[in-house]
Amino acid sequence: MKTIKIVLMNALFFGLFLIQSTTLHAQDPIKVAPNVYKKILLENDKVRVLEVVFAPGTTTAWHSHPNHSVYALTSGKIQITDKGKPATTIDVKMGTAMYLPAVTHMAKNTGTTTLKLIVTEIKPAKK
Repeated sequence: MKTIKIVLMNALFFGLFLIQSTTLHAQDPIKVAPNVYKKILLENDKVRVLEVVFAPGTTTAWHSHPNHSVYALTSGKIQITDKGKPATTIDVKMGTAMYLPAVTHMAKNTGTTTLKLIVTEIKPAKK
């Protein structure tokens, strides 16, 4: 009986470890939302620049960004849900640039046009 408890506890801890590591790793938008985050245009120790193509009706999985800026190549309507907050709809206008603090969120293109964006993630300074 003691052996069964030890085996079950080890299995439980191993399962929790796998779930936690998957959750942490799965927040990269390139990995969890390749349907929207099409490619990395530039990456170095300071920034990562992402090409975003967001077709109407498309939804992203939950993902995270460090502090970042967004530049709209086209106009469109997007619904953003930040973790722990209600959804917000934004009418994005072509040529608009926005700065956003670090966030975990999901998004949906609620408009009728494909929204094209350039997202520039600002990497934290290394000590």
